[in-house]
Order: sequence, then structure tokens, then C-alpha cells
Amino acid sequence: MAQNEFAIIQQYFADVGKPGDNTVLAIGDDAAVVEVPPGFQQVVSMDTLIEGAHFTLDTNPEDIAHKALAVNLSDLAAMAAAPNWFLMSLSLPEVDEQWLQRFSTGLKHTAERYSVQLIGGDTCRSKLSISIQIAGLVPSGQYVSRAGASPGDLVLVSGLLGNAGLGLASRQGRVELPEGLRLRCLQALDRPQPRLELVAFLRSFASAAIDISDGLQGDLAHILKASQCGATLDRSSLPVDPWIVQQDLYHYALAAGDDYEICCTVPPQYRAEIDAWNQQHEDCRLTIIGEITSSGFYLKVGDDQIDLASKGGYRHFD
Repeated sequence: MAQNEFAIIQQYFADVGKPGDNTVLAIGDDAAVVEVPPGFQQVVSMDTLIEGAHFTLDTNPEDIAHKALAVNLSDLAAMAAAPNWFLMSLSLPEVDEQWLQRFSTGLKHTAERYSVQLIGGDTCRSKLSISIQIAGLVPSGQYVSRAGASPGDLVLVSGLLGNAGLGLASRQGRVELPEGLRLRCLQALDRPQPRLELVAFLRSFASAAIDISDGLQGDLAHILKASQCGATLDRSSLPVDPWIVQQDLYHYALAAGDDYEICCTVPPQYRAEIDAWNQQHEDCRLTIIGEITSSGFYLKVGDDQIDLASKGGYRHFD
């Protein structure tokens, strides 16, 4: 039975993910050692999930593990980087053998699915939280940042928007959904899919990109600020479930967050490449929702325009 942090690491986390070609020394020493291959740059990100803020105690441990890793993988996807390794700091209020077994099983499945290895980390006693630092590789100079958008570029998003926000609202009793939609929305909330399949497309065609963690309007605003430009979106073009349209609840698509889809900008000469992508990737379709402009941030609703410049996404300290 695992009683201390060293035993926990050895029993549950010593073999998460397959060793990568660039890992020199993984779990078991004071620090890990990795190499960056010639001609590549390393992309690094970190996210924390905290009980009560990002998930409830009754959430399946497998889902918590998946989401903790998936949201970090989503950051790499937005930067057009392929995952390589990750570190994890796990805080636990107590040693629950059954919970740890389920959590580690979920973490292993997700790590193996996306070919990324856990190479180190830490455990301690505290309120339940999971912090993951992840690293990926991108050919030198081919990363995609938030700062490259230009007027005339198309604004695109992957997948559907708003389902995760609806899932959270349903779980909290704030909205009643049809059963089939409720299950899909809870799946979107608990099991976000990092869009790593988009990495090659983004490297080739995107001028800027970001993953949608805090809501489309707030995250796209980061691209606009970094690129020093504006945008106009068309609400009727937003890829959402028909129920959102019927109920006129577009704010879930615009501001609820937790979608972990990719928002990117693409020069208009690549429309044919967008169409080709969509023909081959039905599960990760790219939808054109607007255009980059020289200034301002607006949402077209019929003949009206709503100013989004003063509206943000989710913020922890608001």
C-alpha cells in the first residue's frame, strides 16, 4: 500500500507514457534530462486544475486525469507543436488507493494516445489539484503565435463551440438539456479533445492561433491585441449545436469557455486548403466565422453589430 509520496510515484506514475527518443533521464532522479534535436525549438506550457474551480469531487478520476493532460496538449496544438514530455505536480488531501489507481489509469491512456511521457514531478498533501507542465517540439521558426494576424485574414474555429459550457451549466442545475445533448455536453466538458491533428495545417497555413479555454470572444481578443488589429464575426456562422440556435443561447459559444477548440487566422488565398481539410477531417471541421480587420471587434447579428471590445472571457479573479 502506497503510504508516502515516493511510494505513490513509484506505484502509480513511474511508467506513464512511452519513453521518447529525446528523453535521456526520466523519473527517479533529482531532475529529468531531455535533449532538443537539432533544427527544432521546444514549446513549453503549464496549466493547473483545482477541485472546486475546474472539477467537482464526484468527477470520475479518469476524466480528471484526461482533462489535466488534454488542456496542456491543447496549448501545444495551438502553437503547432508536437508533444514530447510532461511534468506533473499532484496535491492530494489523503491517500485514496482506489482514486489514485483510476487517476493513473486515465493518465496513462491519454499519455499513450498522444505519445507523450511523464518524466518527473512532485506529490504533496493539500487540497486536490493537478498542475502539469508540458513540452513539445516544432521545427525552428515554424511555431504559430498569437501575433501574426493581418487585415483580410479569415477567422476560423475547429469543431463545435458552447457544448462544454452547457455541460457545466447542466451539471450545476442552471440549464435543462435534452438527454442526448446533455450527455454530449458532459463529454465535451470532461473529455476535451486536443486538436493535435491540426498541427501540420497550422504550420503550413495559419498566421495566428490560440486554443479556446476561456471563451471565443476573450481568447480571440488575445490574438487581436497581439496582432494589433480587429475582427468582425458573424453570429450565424458560429458552429454550434442546433439547440443553442433554437434557444438563442449564443453566449455559451462566445463566453463560457472550456471548449479547447482552436481559433486561428488564415490568409484568404488558402480557402481551397481549408476546403480540402474539411473534406478529409469531418470530426475536426474548420468553420470560417469572420474576418480580421484593421480595428474594432464586432459581432454581426442580422443587420446589427454588437461591440465585443469590452467583453472578455472567463477570468479567475473577476
